[in-house]
Amino acid sequence: MSSHKNTIFTDGSSRGNPGRGGWGAIVQNRATVTELGDGEKHTTNNRMELTAVIEALAYIAKQGTDGETVVHTDSSYVLNGATKWLSGWKKNDWKTKAKGEVVNIDLWERMDEVLESSG
Repeated sequence: MSSHKNTIFTDGSSRGNPGRGGWGAIVQNRATVTELGDGEKHTTNNRMELTAVIEALAYIAKQGTDGETVVHTDSSYVLNGATKWLSGWKKNDWKTKAKGEVVNIDLWERMDEVLESSG
C-alpha cells in the first residue's frame, strides 16, 4: 500500500468560557477533502480545540488511511498537551506535576487513544 500524507486543519471556540461552542476540521488525503464539525451548548474553548483534533484523527483512523499525518492547530494548549504533557500525565496516573487533576481528562484520554491508533 502506498504511503501518502494526510493534512488536518482544526479550530475550536466558545462564546463565553464556558458557553456555547463549536469545532471544525478539514481533513485532506490524496484528492479527498472532508469537512467535520459540531458544537455543544455548554463548553470551553480548550474543549472545542481538543475535540477538533481528536475527531479529525479518529476520522482518518476510521478510514484506514495510511501515511504521515500533519495537524495544523492554533492552540498551544492542544499542541503542548499532545507533544509535551501527555506522556507525563499518563506516567503520573493522569495527574499534573503539581499532583492536581488533569483538566479535560476525558478528552486527553481520547486523544491518547487516537494518537496510539494512528501509529
